[in-house]
Amino acid sequence: MEEQKAITVRRLKNYFGFEQICGNEESLNRMIQIADTNRPGLELAGYFDHSQARRLVILGDKEMAYIQTMSEKKQRKSFDFITDEKTPAIIISKHHECPLLLKRIAKRKKFPIFVANSPTSRLIVDIVAFLDEELATGDCLHGGLISIYGKGVLIRGDSGMGKSEIALELIKRGHLLVADDRVDCFRIHNKIVGKAPDLLRGMLELRGIGVINVQRMFGITSVIPKAEVSLEICLEKFQAHADYDRVGIEEKKYDSILGVDIPKIVIPVREGRSMAVIIESAVTNYILGEMGMDSAKEFEQRVLDYIEQNKEQ
Repeated sequence: MEEQKAITVRRLKNYFGFEQICGNEESLNRMIQIADTNRPGLELAGYFDHSQARRLVILGDKEMAYIQTMSEKKQRKSFDFITDEKTPAIIISKHHECPLLLKRIAKRKKFPIFVANSPTSRLIVDIVAFLDEELATGDCLHGGLISIYGKGVLIRGDSGMGKSEIALELIKRGHLLVADDRVDCFRIHNKIVGKAPDLLRGMLELRGIGVINVQRMFGITSVIPKAEVSLEICLEKFQAHADYDRVGIEEKKYDSILGVDIPKIVIPVREGRSMAVIIESAVTNYILGEMGMDSAKEFEQRVLDYIEQNKEQ
C-alpha cells in the first residue's frame, strides 16, 4: 500500500510567508495530507455532516460577511468545529481581521491561523498548485529528460546505449537539460512531471570524461528545473532481423508511468546514425501529430490513391 505523503503547516507558512496570528510553534507541526482547500459555508451554517475535516480552511469575503450575521452561540459552535484537531490550519484572505471569538477559541486550542494578502481565488489557486507538487505521488526512473521544442522527452534504454552522449549533443543543438541518468517523476493530476534529484541537478556523466556541469559549460539557460513528460523514446541496440516500424502506420505504443499513458517510440541505435537529429525529427513529427498532421496517414492515403489510379488504367 502506497504511503500517504504529507507536509507540515510550517512548510506552507514559510513558503508563502503568511502572517501567523494564532497557534504556537508546536501547532506548525500539524500535517497537511490533502491537496485541496475547504471554504466552510455549510459548516458556518451549522451543517457538519460530510465535512472535509483534513483540508485547509479558507475564510474569504463571503465567509467573513456571513460570520458578522451569526449569533455568538452559532459562531462558537461552528468555530469549535473548524478548529478541530484534524484541520491543519485556517487561512484568512485579503488581510481580513480575524473574528474575535474565533481568535479566542484558536488561542485556547493553540490552533494555527494565518492571514494572507492575496484575494481568495488567487490564494486558493496558489495553495492547491503548491500542495499538488508537494503531495504528488512519485517514482524514480533510469534515463534522461530533455526539453526538446518545449516537449519533455524521456530518453530511456539499457546502460551503455549512449543516452548521456545523445543528451549532450541535443544540448549543444539548443535544447534544455532537465535530468540525466535518473529522473524523479511525479504525477500531478493526469500529468507526469520530471525533475533531477538535487544532487544531480545540472550535471551530465560522460564515460571517459566524468561528470560535467552543463550550466557552466553551456550557460544558465541550458538547464531547466522540471518539465512535463510528453513523450518517451526508448533506445535499443539495432538488430538486423528485428521488425522495426518503417512507415508509422502501426498501432501506437504507450508506456504507463504512475498510471498515466505516455506515447512511446522505439528507436534502434547503430553506428553512423545521428541520434540527436533522429530524436529531433521524432519530436517534430509528434508535435505535427498533435496538430492533426499525421505523415504516416498522409503517405498511406497516397499509396491508396496510387493503387486506385492503377486500377482505373
